[in-house]
Amino acid sequence: MPGEVTAYIGLGSNLGSRENNIKKAIERLSADKHIKLFGTSKVIETKPLAEKSQRNYLNCVAQIKTNLKADKLLKVLKKIEVALGRKKSSEKWSSRTIDLDILLFGGKTIKKKDLCLPHRQMHLRSFVLKGLCELGGQIVHPVLKENVSVLYSRLSGKDFYFDEHRPQLVSIAGVIGAGKTTLSEGLRDIFGFRLIKEAYDANPFLPKVYAGQKSLALDSQMFFLLSQCEQLKPENFAGSEAAVSDYIMDKEMIYARLWLDSVQFEMYRKVNAVMSKTVADPVLAIYLKLPPQKALERIKKRSRPYEQGIDLNFLEKIHIGYEKLFETFNRCPVITIDAGTIDFRQKEEIDSIGKKINYYIGHD
Repeated sequence: MPGEVTAYIGLGSNLGSRENNIKKAIERLSADKHIKLFGTSKVIETKPLAEKSQRNYLNCVAQIKTNLKADKLLKVLKKIEVALGRKKSSEKWSSRTIDLDILLFGGKTIKKKDLCLPHRQMHLRSFVLKGLCELGGQIVHPVLKENVSVLYSRLSGKDFYFDEHRPQLVSIAGVIGAGKTTLSEGLRDIFGFRLIKEAYDANPFLPKVYAGQKSLALDSQMFFLLSQCEQLKPENFAGSEAAVSDYIMDKEMIYARLWLDSVQFEMYRKVNAVMSKTVADPVLAIYLKLPPQKALERIKKRSRPYEQGIDLNFLEKIHIGYEKLFETFNRCPVITIDAGTIDFRQKEEIDSIGKKINYYIGHD
């Protein structure tokens, strides 16, 4: 077909014969004279978004080629939905016999009331990205400029969505010296994010702990825990305002394992588990990955007196702790950045990261 475009369609069903609904939708797609079906991903079962009390969905992705314009293709999809019994509903994410969404339409970006391309939340859906990876892991997202296999890796198999009712917290994580505060301050200055800084220099116990007074380690950990619980109270977040913290609260358990003896750690673990439930969870985490040797070099350059006793072995343990944390972290998407190749003092670097963050939290 002349002027044809490769497009990807997301299919989902949770009413009636789900398998049959998807099968019929694919048959009707391929029967259209303006559409060529090139493949479909495996059908997978997924839970409803937003923990709705609904039957589970079956989902897959279809790859097509078409000479239709995007808006004309959308009309074809809507006709198929109606023909297969989909009813109109004002409820968001209501149950449906069939749902057909244009995920990607070549490399086009379109932003209209009834059509947004690429699909505005496809990068938050594991079930969509998994299907796209089956059809071609090197498919590139036209806005994020990254392939779908990278986007899929950020979700740890979970599905997310924009939720304006949640505190819009972005947490920056990484070893000492990775650039967390510099990046956070840059995001505040350029994008207007509210900055939440760890009370690092206000902790009266920390310099003494670094100096070898391990008897004060529990006091230091409790200072950070109480400070962070105060900073991250959900009521501190106003509406849709985006905030960025130069720490992720989960990292306290990494340090606790290093500083505390077994008795202290068990007590701290129990307190931390209770207190952590009272704070806002991040909607996005940014993990600044930096080799321990590089981190040590940066620490020496910035010359904070009480940090000068930090050695490579200590940083390696912190690094391992962060790696283990983000291997299984699934409470929000995680964007990993190679902090050794980026200067977070450069405006263009902050601009690139900030635009990506805004896209992930729906503030673009």
